[in-house]
Amino acid sequence: MKYFFLSLLLLTGSVQATQVLIEFKSPEQQALFKELTHELRCPKCQNQNIADSNAVVAVDMRHKTLELVQQGQTKQQVLDYMKSRYGDFVHYQPPLNKFTLILWLLPALMVLGLILLLLARRKADHAELVDEAVTESQGQLEQQLDHLIEQYRRKS
Repeated sequence: MKYFFLSLLLLTGSVQATQVLIEFKSPEQQALFKELTHELRCPKCQNQNIADSNAVVAVDMRHKTLELVQQGQTKQQVLDYMKSRYGDFVHYQPPLNKFTLILWLLPALMVLGLILLLLARRKADHAELVDEAVTESQGQLEQQLDHLIEQYRRKS
């Protein structure tokens, strides 16, 4: 049993040794690199950022991002480079254009549709209540009418 724990301890040491430390000229560059790697999407993994992905294309994108950040390029310049190379898909915040218009309008259209659906349902429920009330009052009126007719017949 103690050999098992010893082997686990040795394995965790080797796993920690595989992490690469990247040196930056300033803390701002390090923060920019971290922000960019969390904002850029891996084209292969679809819904994973390049910081978390181990796909070959994500590793290449991380290296290129690091290279551009170390060259002193701004966030927008790096994003523009990545978008020009991989398309708008690589950024989690797509730009507003004729191709992505539905992405931006869909939430508002869904909320509007739900509001209209709730209003229509409320109107139908209200109409149903009114119909029930009218039916009930007609039944009461018929009973009263029958009662009056019965009273009139008794008098005659």
